[in-house]
Amino acid sequence: MRVYISIDMEGVAGIATMDQVVRGGHGYPRSQRLMTAEANAAIEGAFAAGADSVLVNDSHGTMDNLLHEELDPRARLIFGTPKLDCMAEGISAEHDVAMFLGYHAAAGSPGVLAHTYSSHFYEVRLNGRPVSEAEVNALQAAAVGVPVGLLTGDDVICGVADKAFPGVRTVAVKVAHGHTAADSLSPAEAGRLIREAAAETVRGAGKLTPLRLPEVFELEIDMPSTPAAELGAQIPGVRRIADKTLAGTFATPTEVLGCVTVCYHLAADAMISRMALYGRR
Repeated sequence: MRVYISIDMEGVAGIATMDQVVRGGHGYPRSQRLMTAEANAAIEGAFAAGADSVLVNDSHGTMDNLLHEELDPRARLIFGTPKLDCMAEGISAEHDVAMFLGYHAAAGSPGVLAHTYSSHFYEVRLNGRPVSEAEVNALQAAAVGVPVGLLTGDDVICGVADKAFPGVRTVAVKVAHGHTAADSLSPAEAGRLIREAAAETVRGAGKLTPLRLPEVFELEIDMPSTPAAELGAQIPGVRRIADKTLAGTFATPTEVLGCVTVCYHLAADAMISRMALYGRR
């Protein structure tokens, strides 16, 4: 039994503010410890239930957040950015089940720190519907035949997963009270629930089925500025359908994630350049 874990930070218990999730914030080092503890809880649960291997993909921001020296030594870790498959980097047909930990709701949703891949994207749509990172990453898992068996995060993204992923287990470690406010479980209680859910997921993995893939993937991204959209339109196969909106038609989730990754960096560079101008006196 081989387990794949993609772990983000915004959906971890005890985290709700920007200061906590951005490197350099006073709360960020504490968030690293909380994120690492939830990863360890899932790893422990997976191995206790008979997993042979666990691969963890650090999926937040710069993707080098987990404290390596504190991570369960039985797991392997993928970290660093950019990665072509982004938050789904490393998943393959060799895996039996995927777990998405610390996830959050989509851009425009009422969840804690809700966004889709980039805080600079106003919205990301797939086949005409706004989507979360969890839904896109689940399609990448499905492309290699892997079902999503567990998702943890706030109540908003857990509600999305309950409807979108057949047979999934969810652990809502907090309830959204706004974009940067939450009613959270204690880290210890969240860890206990995640550990138990991970074990149950491994035991029941054989009954899970991957998502059904659509024939084509019509991607739309609302960029943060006109210059960012102008640059994004230079990506082969991508067109600009509105002042700040890019669109492309893709055959696989990997192509979708590749486009998202490039647009992510274009959006960030555009906003950094603009903020430098705003800061002038």
